[in-house]
Amino acid sequence: MAINGPEIVSKYYGESEARLREVFDEAKKNSPAIIFIDEIDSIAPKREEVTGEVERRVVAQLLTLMDGLQERGQVVVIGATNRPDAVDPALRRPGRFDREIWINPPDAKGRQEILQVHTRNMPLGKDVDLAKLAEVTYGYTGADLAALSKEAAMKALRRALQQKIINPEDPSTFTDDNLKRIQVSMQDFLSAMRETIPSALREIYIEVPKVKWSDIGGLADAKQELQEMVEWPLKHPDRFKRLGIKAPRGILLFGPPGTGKTLLAKAVATESGSNFISVRGPEVLSKWFGESEKAIREIFKKARMAAPAVVFFDEIDSIAPARGMSVDTGAMDRIVAQLLAEMDSISRLDDIVIIGATNRPDMMDPALLRPGRFDRIVYIPPPDKEARLEILRVHTRKLKMGSDVDLAKIAEKTENYTGADIAALVKEAAMLALREAINNKEPHAREVTMKHFEEALTRVQPSLTGDIVKHYEDMAKTLRRALRGS
Repeated sequence: MAINGPEIVSKYYGESEARLREVFDEAKKNSPAIIFIDEIDSIAPKREEVTGEVERRVVAQLLTLMDGLQERGQVVVIGATNRPDAVDPALRRPGRFDREIWINPPDAKGRQEILQVHTRNMPLGKDVDLAKLAEVTYGYTGADLAALSKEAAMKALRRALQQKIINPEDPSTFTDDNLKRIQVSMQDFLSAMRETIPSALREIYIEVPKVKWSDIGGLADAKQELQEMVEWPLKHPDRFKRLGIKAPRGILLFGPPGTGKTLLAKAVATESGSNFISVRGPEVLSKWFGESEKAIREIFKKARMAAPAVVFFDEIDSIAPARGMSVDTGAMDRIVAQLLAEMDSISRLDDIVIIGATNRPDMMDPALLRPGRFDRIVYIPPPDKEARLEILRVHTRKLKMGSDVDLAKIAEKTENYTGADIAALVKEAAMLALREAINNKEPHAREVTMKHFEEALTRVQPSLTGDIVKHYEDMAKTLRRALRGS
């Protein structure tokens, strides 16, 4: 039996409760039965937050009916809502709603299966790759994918009308041969994606990123540390349990801007096969009282439900500054307190790792930098010569280069360049080659030569200096000494 929440509510005194009793009596007569209440938050809101007596009486009636289910035979009640926090807490306990099931947005594998269902009877072109579509439709729910498939089919139909393959005013054009010519192409799906907005992107979205260790040049020591602290405990938990070792729950990555902190966090999530929740510090800030703390709680709640998971806080210094130093209304202090409480509670759970990234660890609250919260501090240094050569190889992997290009020589000339600087250098060299081809009216750029790289070196300057590097190295020593002494 299905109940839509608003159908129960009536303006007449006592009629709403009577309708609920009728539904439960009908279910008892026809047991075994399932009562499905859609949008349950509309008839069972929090009683302390509503002003009308009708809502309070309906909640009280629903509580009474659910408590008496044992006498009503084999009746199961299922409620559905997208606002679980708006439901009266008295309903959310064993004996009433015993189980709470969170329906996550589909991951890449789930999206592919949903697309296969919705395109089952669709004439797809040979170029349609559902696996590729599933990878690029981040944040799409099942309903979004159904809408995407319909929109792609409509685009194929419009194209057939424009090409006059079929004519609605001429039934003779609807032949089998003409209909077989109408196929949904990959371009139809890609065009439909521009018009179909994914619903799940409005919330925190969980996804395994597609960054591997091979996509990151250099940083061998940092990669090794992250593998030992994150990948090994998640992939080999039995070995850690046998030795009695507890894996670290929090890791802080710090170093100069552009050295690859975010890339490392994504790579460790990919290699360990974990879900990845990316949180940019300023995103959790809100002007409303208590909303920022609520955002932190929601992040950790979803991480628990999506375990194994890596929660990555980018620019963590923006939401976890030293308490007592801010001049605002105390909102930042409350956010730090909420973050500390969540990280302490996370130690009771398995398969969740918190990674923070910052280039200003000196601004963070000292309470975070202790064992049990951020157990490890990993310094991400600027790349040395060998690392710069690896980064150049990664970024020139798909670049058509001339035979005179000497990457080792370029690596020597890029002292104090970060990984981001080297990526910008390669892009600038490619743009110079393209500009030269366009000026010479060539159909396409032939190749990127050493001359282009040398000119790009004059245009792209290093972000760092020797003094800045020394400052970060001194800071790394200070933080590690403080962590050992705490």
